[in-house]
Amino acid sequence: MTTPYPPTTREPVEPGQTGAWFLRGARTAISLPGLLLCGAFIGFGAIARDTGLSLAEAAFMTAIIWALPAQIVLLGAMASGASLPAAAIAVTLTSVRLMPMVVAIVPEMRAGGTRNWVLYLLSHFVAVTSWVLAMERFRHVPRAFRTAFYGGIGCTLVAGMLLVLVVVYGTAAALPPLASAALVFLTPAYFLFSLWSSARERASHGAMIAGMVLGPVLHPVLPGFDLLAAGLIAGLGAFAFHAATTRTRREE
Repeated sequence: MTTPYPPTTREPVEPGQTGAWFLRGARTAISLPGLLLCGAFIGFGAIARDTGLSLAEAAFMTAIIWALPAQIVLLGAMASGASLPAAAIAVTLTSVRLMPMVVAIVPEMRAGGTRNWVLYLLSHFVAVTSWVLAMERFRHVPRAFRTAFYGGIGCTLVAGMLLVLVVVYGTAAALPPLASAALVFLTPAYFLFSLWSSARERASHGAMIAGMVLGPVLHPVLPGFDLLAAGLIAGLGAFAFHAATTRTRREE
């Protein structure tokens, strides 16, 4: 649950402290989640090479899109010969899942005097790994320096994954397709386990279980919208259950 940010009174921020918190964010990115993301991008490099993308094109895609699932969807659209509007819609729908993450993290970063363009820029870095790392550690970071801290996480992850692409692109073709897919799956698997362990209410666990059950069920019924529909149904159902049980406890 996000905490309300203070009134928009400008807080004194020393440049030296800002740089120090940026470096702390960079060090935070060098972690187990970061290593898992490296493995996922090794798989992405193999898939991008098999699709026919050059190293420069794969690196540009990573820097501009960043979120790995959206890149995989775009590669699939390119491989299937989909039109540009269809590919754009597919990538957009894939990225809808990031909206709640942005809504959750921006109030945590906003402090008195924080400029909107800084928050817009940092929102580009929002993806599974950076979001989990930041939300786990923000309570230990002074609010005035959270933008610098998250900037360190985001810049380090993007630069690190670009370096991974450059290093492994030439040898990625040796990976079997199944191994590439398994490596890409590492990040969402870590995200699921992190959410499960950090959930504080039973309703959150119920939402995750319901979402995993509904996803395969809705896939043949609503192709392209199955994940969104499963998330909405499971999330709203869990919210209603939590609200009802909370109300019952209060009445007792």
